[in-house]
Amino acid sequence: MRTVWGIIRVAAAAGIIIAIVGQFAKSLSMVPDPALFVVNFLSFFTILSNALSAIVLLIGAWYAFRSSSDPDWYNLTRASVVTYMATTFVVYNLLLRDISLDQATTLPWSNEILHVWAPLYVVLDWVLAPGRRPIAWKRIWTIAILPIVWVVYTMIRGAIIGWYPYPFLDPNVAPGVGYDGVTVYVIAIAAFILLVGAGILGISRWAWPYRAAVAEPSAVADAPVPG
Repeated sequence: MRTVWGIIRVAAAAGIIIAIVGQFAKSLSMVPDPALFVVNFLSFFTILSNALSAIVLLIGAWYAFRSSSDPDWYNLTRASVVTYMATTFVVYNLLLRDISLDQATTLPWSNEILHVWAPLYVVLDWVLAPGRRPIAWKRIWTIAILPIVWVVYTMIRGAIIGWYPYPFLDPNVAPGVGYDGVTVYVIAIAAFILLVGAGILGISRWAWPYRAAVAEPSAVADAPVPG
């Protein structure tokens, strides 16, 4: 079963990479300042979370082919990325689906893969694929590190160059709202990330389907020794 999931992960990672490259190539061909565009493109949380997902899926495929369970460091990294992708899915479909983002031209099929199908897959992979291990609740703060760093980077860079990847982070998009409105959005999304992260950690502690991979060594250790 682990081998099957490894193959699926390779295919999913390939789809994500193709979607990222497709959107990048389409947009790059239509912008006047390629260097600035590259930095802006990589500043979208969607691109960041999907790129990390592709890497994590490929690493997960390697482990799936070679062992019955995943190491703890990978388990936590994977849980973090699943949280980011679930957040991407919800934020995009609630706040951004009908808004044209600054990517020059959005590639429809790529957009759907990155915002819908890839997030749905990584969540299902987390729920159904065997091999994960239970994660301590205190690790939820580790999951929050990347989003915090990203928000700080985005707000500082935005204040310097006047560009923000998402309208709800731009204090100038709605006159009179300013940073107060941005703060409300940031706090709400941060709370949602922690909520999703808690759910992801909770799933990691389910007995199924990881128990078979984790419990076998202890079962062997508890077996009676002949003689």
